[in-house]
Amino acid sequence: MRRSRIFFALFLLSALSIFIGVKDLMLQALLQGDSQQWLILLTTRIPRTVSLILAGATMSVCGLIMQHLTQNKFVSPTTAGTMDSARLGILIVMLFLPNASTTVRTFAAFIFAFFGTMIFLALSRLLPTKDPIFLPLLGVMFGNIVGSVATFFAYQFQLIQNMSSWLQGNFSLVAKGSYELLYLTIPLFFIIYVFAYFFTIVGLGEDLAVNLGINYPLIQLFGIGLVAAASGLVLIMVGTVPFLGVIVPNIVSLIYGDHVKQNLLITALCGSLFLMFCDILSRIVIAPYEVPVSLTVGILGSLIFIYLLVRRRHA
Repeated sequence: MRRSRIFFALFLLSALSIFIGVKDLMLQALLQGDSQQWLILLTTRIPRTVSLILAGATMSVCGLIMQHLTQNKFVSPTTAGTMDSARLGILIVMLFLPNASTTVRTFAAFIFAFFGTMIFLALSRLLPTKDPIFLPLLGVMFGNIVGSVATFFAYQFQLIQNMSSWLQGNFSLVAKGSYELLYLTIPLFFIIYVFAYFFTIVGLGEDLAVNLGINYPLIQLFGIGLVAAASGLVLIMVGTVPFLGVIVPNIVSLIYGDHVKQNLLITALCGSLFLMFCDILSRIVIAPYEVPVSLTVGILGSLIFIYLLVRRRHA
């Protein structure tokens, strides 16, 4: 019942997202076959709505997987240096292959995101404490170092304006022909679903996973690869969306528990729902202008994140 309610809420917000914008869309005009109305619908509104659904679901699922791989509820691609490493990879491609295709940039983002996350995991093993707050703090510091390196070279080679386009998630420029790579996240989602049982076992700890016959290092490596690929796709297409991979899996786990396979679809739907709500809010708060959705997600997400921290402290 709850799942059907989430589907219904997402459907309503998707319909609302399609009809909200600087240019009014009229249902009657669409039914009458108005060419300009249909052009707006097919060129910008539907691509934007679809990209919101895919990006929200992808980042939430990536956060869910990373939290199980690290046994830490506050780790996600944005708090483990994954997105910052991917951004560095994009910068290097822009420096040495300025005319590279989007596919090449995406591949570079994947490679750097993968190795950046591996470095983060290697550093996490050096932590002398099991306090769950220290691991995401380490990830944020590591990500800031990587991001600072990328920003330095961007200033040196006058690419800072191009870099800033990946610093803030923004769906206002999404249009037909510029977002289709996000569809590659759908097969990644199905692969994660197939291996969800293994991610659940890995999330219980290395000793238990090995005793149950799971190849712990291989599954962890495979999971990081999936997260890096999905994060790179989202970064290339729409930019960085903070907190989404942290708060959505935590809220879902509070209600439904910690089983990956059972929570996967609900986590994806809730991520899409939350991002869609923030994007609609970004469009109407100072209409006809827009606030970057990363700012709206950052404000609401930080408040929810603080609540989760306080709740965990009192638990």
